[in-house]
Amino acid sequence: MAGKPRRRNPVPVSDLAAAILDPVLRRRAGISIGLVQSWEDIVGPRLAPVSRPEKIRWPRRLHEDDPFQPAALVIACSGAAALRIQHETGEIIQRVNAFLGFAAIGSIRIVQKPLAGVPEKPKPAFRPLSPAENERLAGKVAKIDDEGLRESLKRLGQTIVGSRDTKE
Repeated sequence: MAGKPRRRNPVPVSDLAAAILDPVLRRRAGISIGLVQSWEDIVGPRLAPVSRPEKIRWPRRLHEDDPFQPAALVIACSGAAALRIQHETGEIIQRVNAFLGFAAIGSIRIVQKPLAGVPEKPKPAFRPLSPAENERLAGKVAKIDDEGLRESLKRLGQTIVGSRDTKE
């Protein structure tokens, strides 16, 4: 039967990637790509950029008759986010369990490490100080005997004065 060739509708690349990656993630980390993709919806926009789910650690069952025990969700995060995640552990567990549809997670384990792909905030650029501003600042810290403290305070002053608008 020589008919027209069948046309296929375009498929989003994310669907194709999920079909390939999901079995690998389940086998290696015990985690689904759906959880990774929905991480921002689960933890919110404040924690999502600085954290990510790494794996789900299921407790070993010696026999099939052993009762179900919830797993531990391992979350990788930057050092500053660890305290926030620890503070919101109960809520994160509830949201992950709601996402999964059953009480799969009983605890969270936090692993602090730098996250690839997380953009660092650029350091602010300050305007250079005028010679008069530098002289005034040097005069204010000149009476400090400790050289290290004097230089630190001078740099702090340069940062503060440099961050101000010249119109003030």
